[in-house]
Amino acid sequence: MKKLPLAIAIASSLAILGGCASQQAPTNDDTARLQAELDRVNAEKARLAAQAAEADRLRRELAAAQSSSTTTQTSYTASGDLLPPNAQPGECYSRVLVPAVYETTTEQVLAKTASERVEVVPATYEFVEETVMTREASSKLEVIPATYRTVTEEIMVEPEKTVLREVPAQYGTESEQILIKPAYTTWKKGRGPIEKVDASTGEIMCLVEVPAEYRTVTKRVVVSPASTVSDVIPAVFKTVTRTVLDQPATTREIEIPAQYDTVKVRKLVTPASEQRFAIPEEYTTVSKRALVSDSFLEWRPILCETNTTPGLISRLQRSLNEAGYEAGSVDGVLGSATMRAVNKYQLDNGLASGQLTIATLEKLGVSL
Repeated sequence: MKKLPLAIAIASSLAILGGCASQQAPTNDDTARLQAELDRVNAEKARLAAQAAEADRLRRELAAAQSSSTTTQTSYTASGDLLPPNAQPGECYSRVLVPAVYETTTEQVLAKTASERVEVVPATYEFVEETVMTREASSKLEVIPATYRTVTEEIMVEPEKTVLREVPAQYGTESEQILIKPAYTTWKKGRGPIEKVDASTGEIMCLVEVPAEYRTVTKRVVVSPASTVSDVIPAVFKTVTRTVLDQPATTREIEIPAQYDTVKVRKLVTPASEQRFAIPEEYTTVSKRALVSDSFLEWRPILCETNTTPGLISRLQRSLNEAGYEAGSVDGVLGSATMRAVNKYQLDNGLASGQLTIATLEKLGVSL
């Protein structure tokens, strides 16, 4: 079942209505009209969803019936529509889904509500000459610099100072006799006219005085001890020439007169204004797709092993390829690619789908 044209129409209507709403705020009547249109579109969408669900249910029933007839080889009686009516010998039949029938109608809908356009008339100006003060009168302070003179004078570079100078000690040399051994007396053997006859008589002993022994030593003695002497260093003076202030800097106030100039001034002649122009409402034509008859299952003559040939399948494949449907190579075999092309062709052209019907061959111009 094809729902694309109606969906496009609905989307176009919503886009137009949305565009109108964005350009100008709707009135109460416009809001009610838009709400009614939106309710109608929602109802149409709900009806289409129900039709799609019904079509899916019918397809499932058809697939179940075909599967049951293939696997169990059920024999049907001639009562009701369980068998094709008015069947001809040598022909094959199948229950196929006949798509729903729709008709397209047009309707005038409001595309843009009435409004008004505002045009702004700019203000007008003219130039006039006026004498204006470009700089006010003022005063400034002028600085009279200071004057200086050069003087020469002696300045003390280094004051007088007293320096203590150290006078070293003076030394001399003195000799002195130092007693090493004092004088003493001792007995020494003497000699005389009568010498000792034996060991017990005749020995001569003399008492002799031994003088003292001295040694001369030289030593360093202080002649005059160390001392300090105060030396007076006179002050140091230097003749310098320097610049000294003669008269300090002063200021005086100088008056500066005001300045004037002739300039062109832009003055308003007429103020800006606005003009309003009414814009009438606009309508557009919207196409609507209305359901004429629902989809249903119906027995239709189809191709099967009984009434088909490889040449017929080759002509079918060639026609599908020429119509822009990819049926694969022209090999005379009714494969999955060929059936996908057949199903797409049936859906695009509003034909009964589910089997390769004779009506599909006639639509493609394929003769039996």
